[in-house]
Amino acid sequence: MDDNPIDDVDRRILHQLQLNARQTDTEIAEKVDVTSTTVRNRLDKLKDQGVIRGYHPEINYEQAGYPLHVMFVCTVNPNEVETLAEQILDVRGVVTTRDLLGGERNVHVEVVAGTVREIEEIRNDLANLGMTINSSEIISETQVQSWDHFYPRTGPDADQDDDTDDGSATDQG
Repeated sequence: MDDNPIDDVDRRILHQLQLNARQTDTEIAEKVDVTSTTVRNRLDKLKDQGVIRGYHPEINYEQAGYPLHVMFVCTVNPNEVETLAEQILDVRGVVTTRDLLGGERNVHVEVVAGTVREIEEIRNDLANLGMTINSSEIISETQVQSWDHFYPRTGPDADQDDDTDDGSATDQG
């Protein structure tokens, strides 16, 4: 990858995707002031470079019938974190794993389930992988916002809001 993998056009496209990933190439092109072909080519390049890793819906798990949303804070041997990541994600109910730099509590595992029994089974599966579970916390609500540094507003329209809802407050149960 280049020393400077993305330019201002890429940043503006990324910003638009964060605001609404369901926009068409044409809609993004209008807001970024390039052609839809340019948007498509840039998106393909950003995917190939690994800048864009995927598009994921924000799900309200409680509304979807999974009222238990839990964060396990775990300890894993730092030399094993990378190899365990796939195994952790293979555990039924795990939706996210985060590796933390440094410290004893170096892995967070987010899980969803319909019953306490399912949470216990997930906990046991994680422990069987060799993880030490330090704590578990029930997640009641999550707020998400787009990172605005992709598109700093410096021009004459800097005070003007985008016409796209950024979905910055979402309840993910």
